[in-house]
Amino acid sequence: MKKVLILGVASVQMDAILQLKEMGCETYACGMAKDGPGADAADHFDVINILGEPALIEHIQKNKIDVVYSTGSDLAMPVACRISEKLDMPHFVSSEVAYICNHKNTMRDTLTSECKGNIPYQVMSKPEQVMVPFPAMLKPSDAQGQRGIFLINSQSELQEHFEDARKFSREGKVIVEKYIDGPELSVNGYMVDGKLKYLVASDRDTWPEYTGLIHKHIVPTSVMEAETVKEVQSIFEDACQRVGIMNGPVYFQMKLEGQTPYIIEMTPRLDGCHMWNILNRATGVNLMKLTFEHLLHNDVSELDKWTGNINPMELVFFCQEPNSIMDRDIFGIPDDVVDSFWYYETGDFVRPVNGRYDKVGYYIHNK
Repeated sequence: MKKVLILGVASVQMDAILQLKEMGCETYACGMAKDGPGADAADHFDVINILGEPALIEHIQKNKIDVVYSTGSDLAMPVACRISEKLDMPHFVSSEVAYICNHKNTMRDTLTSECKGNIPYQVMSKPEQVMVPFPAMLKPSDAQGQRGIFLINSQSELQEHFEDARKFSREGKVIVEKYIDGPELSVNGYMVDGKLKYLVASDRDTWPEYTGLIHKHIVPTSVMEAETVKEVQSIFEDACQRVGIMNGPVYFQMKLEGQTPYIIEMTPRLDGCHMWNILNRATGVNLMKLTFEHLLHNDVSELDKWTGNINPMELVFFCQEPNSIMDRDIFGIPDDVVDSFWYYETGDFVRPVNGRYDKVGYYIHNK
């Protein structure tokens, strides 16, 4: 029986833990507190800071754990990769690659201007004159979960929101990027030995009053022409090779300007929006299962199920303002739902994650 440690206990880590248990693995989880469903789902839970490498290494060696991994967390990936390198444990990408993808400025630098999907950007540690044309996106250089993101239209708006963005950066930096005015895409792919073996693009429907915050994922995309799909595939594989992602799951957030695709985010992990769940139902390929079979046994046979056919589906998030009290009764689930999950019980306190409009549950249905 393989022993696997998952860093983090949020619902997206719970997905991984349940898949591992279905595969017959003994599951371990850790976090700073027992404050997520992954803690109860795991066979073993311990209070350990997921960024505390010495304590994690001691825990791994004490329990003879075979693999350390995480899903949906940019914070956890560099840590998991560094520990795996030090202890000679299985891993998909180096800690350097995980670091690059976790820092938007470094990612843009690594892609270079030769990458067709890259966009103009500027990095600041203090307010400076914006050289990127307005409107532009202001973001922390190394945060996750859509925290501290602002659409700015002038130098004065940079000044107004600079500290609100920078406070979410562990390195005290922000990045200003050209604003791409067009539909948003989530692109989930899988790499095997440097080759792109699976890719599905979905429409990313965001809340109009909350820039960048996700409301729905719609599979498959309806906004791309056939030639654009080929262009996305080419950009995806090229970007992975430039950064050094040769194996494992990869998630891109992209936007279209006309039919020209641009990279907004890229990360060598499964996304944090349960997309593996909807894609499993829509394409027949379980990316969560594939990830762990590949990592544990070098088995990628799950990809044999990929025919290219996609059953149209939607994943819809319920959201509430943070620091409010959860009330399930204000939400409705349609009759054609195929799966649903609540992050909170009615009466629970909704913890701030992005600080604006936080996920409290989701459902998947046929479209």
